[in-house]
Amino acid sequence: MGRKRGHASEKEDGSPAKREKVEEPETEVKDEDDDKPVWSLKKAQEEQPSRQCPFLGTIDRGVLDFDFEKLCSVSLSHINVYACMVCGKYFQGRGTSTHAYTHALDVDHRVFLNLSTLKFYCLPENYEIIDPSLEDIQYVLKPSYLQDHIKQIDKNIKMSLAFDNTKYHPGIVGLNNIKANDYANVVFHALSIVQPLRNYFLREENYISIQRPPGDKMNLLPKRFGELIRKLWNPRAFKAHVSPHEMLQAAVLSSDKKFQIIKQSDANEFLTFLLNSLHIGLNGTSKTSSSIIYKTFRGRMRVFTRKVLPVDASDEARRTLLETEEFREKTEETPFLKLTMELPPPPLYRDEKLQNIIPQVPLSTLLNKFNGVTEKEFKTYNANFIKRFELIRLPEYLIVAYTRFEKNRFFVEKNPTIVNFPISNVDLYDCLAEDAKSIHKFTTYDLISNIVHDGQPEGGSYRVQMVHNGTGKWFELEDLHVKEILPQMITLAESYIQIWKLNRTKTRAERAGESDDLPMDAQAAGMAAPKG
Repeated sequence: MGRKRGHASEKEDGSPAKREKVEEPETEVKDEDDDKPVWSLKKAQEEQPSRQCPFLGTIDRGVLDFDFEKLCSVSLSHINVYACMVCGKYFQGRGTSTHAYTHALDVDHRVFLNLSTLKFYCLPENYEIIDPSLEDIQYVLKPSYLQDHIKQIDKNIKMSLAFDNTKYHPGIVGLNNIKANDYANVVFHALSIVQPLRNYFLREENYISIQRPPGDKMNLLPKRFGELIRKLWNPRAFKAHVSPHEMLQAAVLSSDKKFQIIKQSDANEFLTFLLNSLHIGLNGTSKTSSSIIYKTFRGRMRVFTRKVLPVDASDEARRTLLETEEFREKTEETPFLKLTMELPPPPLYRDEKLQNIIPQVPLSTLLNKFNGVTEKEFKTYNANFIKRFELIRLPEYLIVAYTRFEKNRFFVEKNPTIVNFPISNVDLYDCLAEDAKSIHKFTTYDLISNIVHDGQPEGGSYRVQMVHNGTGKWFELEDLHVKEILPQMITLAESYIQIWKLNRTKTRAERAGESDDLPMDAQAAGMAAPKG
């Protein structure tokens, strides 16, 4: 009787016969490039990914958080990282020997998202999942904006609803304070509402293809900053706050750990570093048009410098020295990204009631530094100089920094002086040089953000107050805390850094009748008037 092919048989002497070699219908293959399936499925299954995955109901959007660094929670690798849609953890790979595959078998979590390709897979079966209901997850991971959408952002007055039922205004959302990074959070918030800067970074194609030399530390900074801006303005977020973890990691790397997540730093110094680093990372040059940073914030001033004459010199010697090149007044033009204004020193003594006097100074007094007439002495290690300043080109957005802190060899002192300023219609016409006044049709500025420092110099904290363009309302943000405030409350705090927007809708003559004590004229600033 004939035996079936492929079955074991015995020889006539009783010894077992050799098993005939047969072809297995399915063989396990290694997932080297992570593009092939774990099991060699039928051709039809390979060409048409599943559209009816039975495990979509296990996805938990409440635990998904794509703000943190994209690395495997087991191997700490950045390559081929997948996010588990059930628990939110990150794992590497998709093959049989990978951590994602092992996780799927261990805890029966089946749906995974490739954080680079934005494709969904079911493990351990390893087929791609295509379902329209997953598009919201892809958008949260990588928000994208069309030009038409960007044009409407500043006109939007409606609040968005997060997955956790929290209402929020896109762009006015909290930032997580991981340890001591509130100094960076306020800078991110303040820059995120600068319209040309925001619009540039909302479109990833503007900077994603910029090439830097291999190993350049500045290469990562613009990409991470763009990701943060897109998440801050996401109208379809799962939660009403964002963690700046990846952006902070890039800042730590780019600054050679000068700025850290776990150590408090100076917000003004961080702002200077960030603007210059973004300019370099965008391949900016010395030309104003070379990067969005210079286009937005760069102005020019004229500086007059002369060396101080010796105190013990006679009148005749002074006249002789003034004719020499060393003591003759020199003029130079220099660009600036922000204006620094020195606060007057606080009083040394208490008043008659033995109470500390809180000094105050008007912004107009501080602006006199740039009127071309006011002289200020600057001391160096070997000589003293007298300088005068005047502006020759106004930037679209003016950054003002007050010298709130004074450092010496032993400690840091904080100046508590309150700056009195209107939040709209600040005119810089008198700060312009005579030859520059004729080419500046618009010279008035409106406040859009105000960074405040509270507490002691070493152990204080930062918060930021900024306007929402759509509604014209003011909000105060301190890490995760967001609240609406009255505009009159802004001038009561110890302002440290401010960003002002040049008003291009009305000239200084047309705005002459506007009251400085009232909130910013929303219509004049190109905003919708607040309701109610």
